Amino acid sequence: MAPWLQSVIGWVETYQVNLIISAVVMLLYVAVIRVIIPRLEKNLESSRVKSTSALKGLFVARVIAGVVTFAGVLMAWGVDFSGLLVLSTSIITLTGVALFASWSLISNITAYFILLTNVTYRRGNGIRILDGDNFVEGVIADINPFSTRLVTADRETILYPNNLILTRPVLINPKTSWGSLGKIVPQSKEAAPPEKPKRKAKSTSTPHP
Repeated sequence: MAPWLQSVIGWVETYQVNLIISAVVMLLYVAVIRVIIPRLEKNLESSRVKSTSALKGLFVARVIAGVVTFAGVLMAWGVDFSGLLVLSTSIITLTGVALFASWSLISNITAYFILLTNVTYRRGNGIRILDGDNFVEGVIADINPFSTRLVTADRETILYPNNLILTRPVLINPKTSWGSLGKIVPQSKEAAPPEKPKRKAKSTSTPHP
């Protein structure tokens, strides 16, 4: 056996655990790129969202998958992240709150990916968003990372935050149009018909002499 081949075999035997973990991480990355991303593209095609918004979403998904894979390979080879533990925990906490808290502006990006993968909110569908006593109604024209563009019946454009669409009751393709925006007016009860006067019963008693 050649000396260089023997040294390679010895190196593989020494770091076989690291190599196995790295291979598993890379296989997961390939599965995401080959399976999950194409499914996301298929959902985007069925949702009929504009190509610019679709490309943004796919690019961000690939970047996230690449960063997670790179971090996994570094951890497999023993890169010490303990010095950054406090900082990373704080960043993860703040990022988690920012991505999922309804009052956060960044949570619109999380809602953006949810809307892209939900074919119910495809381009061309009419929606009515109920916000308490108010409503907003229009046709979905485009979904952007921070807001959804709605076009009303009067050809006016409304930019509505993505996270509010997911946290409010939404009616898809309503049968009747209420207008572009306004307040919900409760239906008045029909006036009850007036009661007919009761007839007095006729007396059947005979008069006294």
